[in-house]
Amino acid sequence: MRIILVNKFLYPKGGDAISTLATGKLLSEKGHEVFFWGMKHPMNPQYTDAEYFVDNIDYEGNLSRKQKISNALKILYSFEAKKKIEKVIKRIKPDVVHLNNFAHQISPSILDILKKYGIPPIMTMRDYKIVCPSYSMLQDGKPCERCKNGKYYWCFLSKCTKNSYSKSMINVVEMYLHHRIMNIYDSIDVFISPSKFLKEKLKEMGFKHKIEYLPNFIYPEEFIPQYENKEKSICYFGRLSYEKGIATLIKAMKGLDIKLKIIGDGPLKDSLKLKVKSDGMENVNFLGYKTGDELKNAIRNSMAVVLPSECYENNPRTVLEAFALGKPVIGARIGGIPELVKDGETGYTFEAGNVEDLRSKILMLTMAPNKIVQMGKNARIFVEENFNPEKHYKELMESYSNALAKHS
Repeated sequence: MRIILVNKFLYPKGGDAISTLATGKLLSEKGHEVFFWGMKHPMNPQYTDAEYFVDNIDYEGNLSRKQKISNALKILYSFEAKKKIEKVIKRIKPDVVHLNNFAHQISPSILDILKKYGIPPIMTMRDYKIVCPSYSMLQDGKPCERCKNGKYYWCFLSKCTKNSYSKSMINVVEMYLHHRIMNIYDSIDVFISPSKFLKEKLKEMGFKHKIEYLPNFIYPEEFIPQYENKEKSICYFGRLSYEKGIATLIKAMKGLDIKLKIIGDGPLKDSLKLKVKSDGMENVNFLGYKTGDELKNAIRNSMAVVLPSECYENNPRTVLEAFALGKPVIGARIGGIPELVKDGETGYTFEAGNVEDLRSKILMLTMAPNKIVQMGKNARIFVEENFNPEKHYKELMESYSNALAKHS
């Protein structure tokens, strides 16, 4: 089978890109011809047809008024993306196109080309963009569902996009154009959700299409577990932003005789460092951005990984990776996290944003070292049985077959 995987980022930037690349690796191992298509970027590896990728767009950069207008129009409908993917389609003649995160920098304009050539599109929904103008279903750092049943104007009224009326208005226009006027997403044959939570939440928000459940996967053999901890520490790794609940985690650590290792980067890094320093919290260490063995070793040496998110997480890879390394997870009871973290079996859950509840779960963990080891072993088995490549491949092929059947 010839398959094109579409994602705007095609280097390991965030869960959507990492999952897209992992899917491509798995499909290639199974003998399929796999091609990637997305956005040009200096960190991309060498790709076939890279000259037909869309030009790099950085919405955070220093842009002229003309560039801002051009980028805004591309969000609504990118003729560049449409033209370039058509060249790739004509050359490759794929059997299916598997879409991931393609809003804004690419836009759904490419769906018109897939429809023109009768190619089945499959979409894995990596976030809530299909029902939320600003992706995240967050407003002022808290879960928000006011755009339910297509009331997208709330994004503008609440300045949900970058706290800007103008940027929010672009996203509102985008949603009404794509979902109410063009109905462009109706041409997608199969929608896939990596979490049961996202699947049900989209239905609650008014999404009418059938959704298939297929969680992320990892290669367990790439993660050597270590059940005994070498340090009296817990570990957070990921983006340092408000919705990830790092501030709540730091408050919970105050006065505890346990170290917290914070691994990652993001917009809150400097303010969090200042807060830790002003409070004299010597048990909180910022280790910066880490990858590969350096990251894995930092996790292995810890007692557990903490995921204190205050947003609707989908199917977080951080939990799967922690489990594969033999570490239980203390996770917020929100989004798709409770689907993975089972209390007393693979870790502990706590009420999102509740400092005292989080602190109590951290203390509960430290008072039962034998329990830590057992939960780590349970977590490893859980990943091996439920999130392995073979299971994922089998179910993905069923989704592809369902899409192909609609065109037979």
